[in-house]
Amino acid sequence: MKLMKTEDAVGQVLCHDITQIIRGVKKGPVFRKGHVITKEDIPVLLSVGKERVYIWENNENMLHENDAADILREICQGPHMHATEPKEGKIELVADIDGLLLIDLEHLRAVNSLGQMMIATRPSGFLVKKGDTLCGTRIIPLVIEKEKMAAAKQAAGSQPLLQLLPLQPKRYGLVTTGSEVFHHRIEDTFSPVIEEKLAAFGCTMAAHEILDDDPAAITAAINRMLADGCEMVFCTGGMSVDPDDRTPLAIKNTGARIVSYGAPVLPGAMFLVAYTADGRPICGLPGCVMYAKRTVLDLALPRLLTGVPITAEWLAGLGHGGLCLNCPECHFPNCSFGKGTA
Repeated sequence: MKLMKTEDAVGQVLCHDITQIIRGVKKGPVFRKGHVITKEDIPVLLSVGKERVYIWENNENMLHENDAADILREICQGPHMHATEPKEGKIELVADIDGLLLIDLEHLRAVNSLGQMMIATRPSGFLVKKGDTLCGTRIIPLVIEKEKMAAAKQAAGSQPLLQLLPLQPKRYGLVTTGSEVFHHRIEDTFSPVIEEKLAAFGCTMAAHEILDDDPAAITAAINRMLADGCEMVFCTGGMSVDPDDRTPLAIKNTGARIVSYGAPVLPGAMFLVAYTADGRPICGLPGCVMYAKRTVLDLALPRLLTGVPITAEWLAGLGHGGLCLNCPECHFPNCSFGKGTA
């Protein structure tokens, strides 16, 4: 590209969008890349502070900002998302479905570390809605060497940096434990919370049993639900370290593989997750799920409903960002809760 005085650029081709900002009114391109500058355009260009403009000169070793942004878009784009048209050198990816967004953070950092280019994404590990913007890509200068964009491709690896996994509504079983509920001394207020939370994702409660603190009976109930085809099982109550809280033992006795009993999340420290031999999750839910607006369950559900395994490593990483601030008005997931996760 070539820099020219605006008054001398009549008849020349703009090589980038020209942005106009009117506070409280608009921010957008007043002229687009490829526009042929006319005499009438000169006052407009001067009004947006453009006393000089870049006009296009072909150079086979360089790429325009729009073309470079498209390479970054290609690096990022996985299934179930589409790209916007370039605007002011930027391209965005937009979700085509509701799903779990996962970002390859290692390779994202590698690309952004190259300099002169940027990819900005939503946080990894959270649910997004159809139509949500997932990321934006652009280079910093107006043009960039082709070899630098080739380096970006190499730094990104062989797979897209963004994955959007569709939700899979599931049939689940619910085991409510506790002598106080079993003997009708208090009302079961836990089960309605789980039903409402899971129904929001299209899940169906296929079985529900209320049991005393009897580990053998709890184990048998879980096994019945699994035998009847439940795709996941939740157990509520009996998850603390009190001597009469026996739910963790009952889950262990099903033969399921315990991933973790405990998570560095508040609320939700006493969370237990296990998997059967065929990969179906069994979760022991701490009492906070009954009364707290957001808990460890809200961080785990996206993985449970997309088939992404919950691992001990992932749970350990929840500690960074795992403290809910209990804001008077909850804005989750547009807050800090869980944002240290990957």
